Amino acid sequence: MSLLQTKNVDYYYQDGDARRYILKDVSVDFEKGRFYSILGQSGSGKTTFLSLISALDSPKEGEVLLENEDIKKIGYEVFRRNKISIIFQSYNLVPYLTAVENVLVPMAVTDNPLPDNHASVAYNLLDYIGITRDKADRLVNQLSGGEQQRVAIARALATNVDIILADEPTGNLDEEMEQEIVDIFKELAHTHNKCVIMVTHSNEIAQQADEVLTLRKGVLSRHE
Repeated sequence: MSLLQTKNVDYYYQDGDARRYILKDVSVDFEKGRFYSILGQSGSGKTTFLSLISALDSPKEGEVLLENEDIKKIGYEVFRRNKISIIFQSYNLVPYLTAVENVLVPMAVTDNPLPDNHASVAYNLLDYIGITRDKADRLVNQLSGGEQQRVAIARALATNVDIILADEPTGNLDEEMEQEIVDIFKELAHTHNKCVIMVTHSNEIAQQADEVLTLRKGVLSRHE
């Protein structure tokens, strides 16, 4: 059974009597234990698609399903809080908090069962993705871009969700750090059984995924 699925999803803007489609009849299945990339240029509909599967917006037509249940029935806020995590290109960390404090933030609001010692879990997650205890206690704006992206990944893992979404997560990084981040995504999917969905405009990065999907003018297809 699919973990996450879109069925005949349309998204458009009404322009008088005409509809300007951003996404058209998008149907796709995502499974646990796999790393997916969605490849497309600016304006192809990537950001809109990510917004729909993360419940930041709703489709005009069609459904987004989690284990065959429409996420509208789950409730968008509940879905965002308990079922998915998003990693942004710009990190979206709280600048006046330390790395470990940033990881602790989502742990305080999720309904998912977590160990009692949140701080210990947060430090362990940061260590797992390559942030030392010393750096974990620094303000995030004192860390490099690559380190901040690692903190964002640890934060995404903090609530123990099955679905990790990444929006151009390597766009601000050099090639070496870019590859390290992609390798983390591969390990999360293959070793930790996460469903990792990464949006990117880089063909080279996209090709490292288990499955490459291409968005062109709102139409999603398997990459040729």
